[in-house]
Amino acid sequence: MSYIRLNKHYIHLPYLYLGVVDALIVAGVAWGIQYWGIQVNTGESATTIHWAPVVTLSLVLSCCTLSMGVYTALIREGFSSMVLRTMVSFFLLGSLSLYLINILFDGRFINQAMIFWCVLLSTLLVCVSRWIFVKIVDVGQLKRRVVIYGAGSRAEKLLADLTPDVDVLGVKIVGCIPSGGEPVKVDSALVIPEPSDWLVFTKQFQISEIVVSPDERRRSGGDVFPLSQFLDCKLAGVPSCDALSFCERELGKIDISLLQPGWMLFSDGFKYSKRRMLAKRLFDLILASLFLVVLWPFMLLTALAVKLESPGAALYHQVRVGLNGRSFRIYKFRSMRQDAEKNGAVWAQKNDARVTRVGAFIRNTRLDELPQLYNVFAGHMSFVGPRPERPEFVTELAQKIPFYEMRHKVQPGLMGWAQLKYPYGASVEDAKNKLQYDLYYTKNHSFFMDMLIMIQTVEIILLGKGVH
Repeated sequence: MSYIRLNKHYIHLPYLYLGVVDALIVAGVAWGIQYWGIQVNTGESATTIHWAPVVTLSLVLSCCTLSMGVYTALIREGFSSMVLRTMVSFFLLGSLSLYLINILFDGRFINQAMIFWCVLLSTLLVCVSRWIFVKIVDVGQLKRRVVIYGAGSRAEKLLADLTPDVDVLGVKIVGCIPSGGEPVKVDSALVIPEPSDWLVFTKQFQISEIVVSPDERRRSGGDVFPLSQFLDCKLAGVPSCDALSFCERELGKIDISLLQPGWMLFSDGFKYSKRRMLAKRLFDLILASLFLVVLWPFMLLTALAVKLESPGAALYHQVRVGLNGRSFRIYKFRSMRQDAEKNGAVWAQKNDARVTRVGAFIRNTRLDELPQLYNVFAGHMSFVGPRPERPEFVTELAQKIPFYEMRHKVQPGLMGWAQLKYPYGASVEDAKNKLQYDLYYTKNHSFFMDMLIMIQTVEIILLGKGVH
């Protein structure tokens, strides 16, 4: 297997292994610097080493690495992009985070010289270790070899969904095997004749998994669905899964074109936990309080900048749809002209002419969202959850997109899984695609997943992704 499931969320093992190696390298560097400093400056033995700073340095720099998407950049964008992101994550985010942590402990928790040398040496050694990994490890050999049973419309759509992320996925599609007499819609180069013995076939081609995705499972003309042979393969260590589950695991979304109401009802997700909800509420209040203490000067400056550039109030509000379809008012710093919606609500567009110069800046930096801390305090929103939509759009989208209202079964948030996985949406089709990620979060949300989303959102903010 090339993945592991933590709190119902799938993590690809190659990235997990790289993360563990990086964390050990940083911890080793921090330990070495502290040990050497003790030996040189005081002559004390190694038993006097304090492990709290070592663990903190390793944890903080690892989180910063994850926040900048370093591991996917290594595969998707190349080694140079990985190095650049590593430098930003360590020198900028890491140093700033460690500086703020030190402030909480009156500057005595981690020695400043230790931070400097740890960041510098860790950057060098981590980049060297990843270069060695790229040179000696064939990433393609680490991927599971998957065959799709089906070559019709469903298989074609599944392949289309996989194509944009094929370089960073933990699977390699060996081919598609038509089911009975179904019309072949996939590329003919991928078509493999149906084997007479599936067990021999899987051993010959080193198949790791069979994805069952025919257009019609009930076959005619005397053909029978090869259930017995699939069971033989499963007993031999080659499991089968349906396309919906495969898509959920590999792409982090739920394909609504394959979704059936019964699947949602009987799946292992979509569960309510009172203890988890209370813990999340407490976490939201603590985090919102910290954000307010740290960011209030930026909020004041933003309000002044908005007022000085264009007439009108610095703040504006809109009605949004929240948990269980209840409406509430969301607050933002105004980023458009005062008369931007004099003709009614419309989708925001790329390079929208209604956006002011200050508005463009605060949108790119997400400063316009800071007043929503009030909504977190008021209990309308959480830090993580599907982004709340306007009632006018919800009514339209619910009529055109199946299962759209299911996204309102969890509390909306300031940041969400869909914002990480899909660019800004300004159409019904975009809303449909984002819904698939919102449903994945609704099904699998957990404290671990919330933390992962918050960490990765740093990259979205710093690089200005998904802004219209």
